[in-house]
Amino acid sequence: MTSNDIYKKVLRAISEEKGLKGLHQRYQLKEAIMKMGPAGFAFENYIASILKYYDYDLVGVNSKISGKCARHEIDLIGSKDGKKFLIECKYHSIRGAYTGLKESLYTHARFLDLEPKFSGEVIFCNTQVSLHAKKYAKCIGQEIFSWRYPGINSLEKIIEKHNLYPVTILNLSQNELKILSESNIMVAKDLLRYDESKVSKMTGISKNRIRNMQKIIKQIFYPK
Repeated sequence: MTSNDIYKKVLRAISEEKGLKGLHQRYQLKEAIMKMGPAGFAFENYIASILKYYDYDLVGVNSKISGKCARHEIDLIGSKDGKKFLIECKYHSIRGAYTGLKESLYTHARFLDLEPKFSGEVIFCNTQVSLHAKKYAKCIGQEIFSWRYPGINSLEKIIEKHNLYPVTILNLSQNELKILSESNIMVAKDLLRYDESKVSKMTGISKNRIRNMQKIIKQIFYPK
């Protein structure tokens, strides 16, 4: 039996138990992140929403900056301890994919071309990272935050610790995801900040749909 077969059986068992809707949704965290779309724009917005939990302040999004040899579009720019960091978001929609040495090299090349405008470089990704990428990143001082790495500061650990589950855990349509992303609502619990009427007015999504979303979120975070 493969690990994927076991995973499906566990999900099925959870879904059959009354009152475990929230647990069922939380258990699908990785799949929820992979639902952020092939372009990856929603993943960038999601990482922007959780940067503060990694002690970064968001300074810029999709910023175009000229380096020594080329002009670059930087996914995110973060500030920490008075220093600016180049932040690249690497998104994969295929289960089992790895973020490898190529992505680490590419990010470092950008960083070198943009020196001295940034004090450091960071990669956020939704997959596991190859051993070669980890070794290279450690050697050059590049920070990587990914699935199951590094330890207690890995992506899923930070999400679980602070209840930063993405809105895609609500089984959104692509149009709903686009609307919420453009409204800078990428963390599910942020939908509970306002009543259904205000969220509906902000997003254009019907009050009934927002009400259903909020109901699921409460089951996820506040199970009875």
